[in-house]
Amino acid sequence: MSQEDIYSEYSFLLEKTSRRIKQYAQKKFTEFDFGVTVDQWMVLKQLYPSSNINQSELAEITFKGTPTLTRIVDLLCAKGLTERIVDCNDRRKCQVHLTASGKRKVEEMKPKVSQIRKAAWNSLSRDDFEHFKHVLHTIYQNLAV
Repeated sequence: MSQEDIYSEYSFLLEKTSRRIKQYAQKKFTEFDFGVTVDQWMVLKQLYPSSNINQSELAEITFKGTPTLTRIVDLLCAKGLTERIVDCNDRRKCQVHLTASGKRKVEEMKPKVSQIRKAAWNSLSRDDFEHFKHVLHTIYQNLAV
């Protein structure tokens, strides 16, 4: 197998695994009847416990494009879990805050989300984790823009 084939195979495996993790999580979110998607959870989790983040920062932190993040925040606002507060210094910017319902939702979901995450890591040792972390960090650094 050529080096190029190896790169291709492992890149495909990384992408496939990432998709499987998200699909598994979304399936569990539906089973647990959370009422939010995995992407919405990522936003809620970033806003908890202190939610003094503008939409641009939130998009960057969650690795979402601005239009995608705007749609997610719109949906979370419609569900009463977040609210937008116009920035006093720049009316073009909004801070996104968790509502009291949003905070309760995160607190309710956290233990079950932790349980969902652990499923992927069953049977892996501490050394496996450390090696995996090193490999992922290296890949991430190799692609720094």
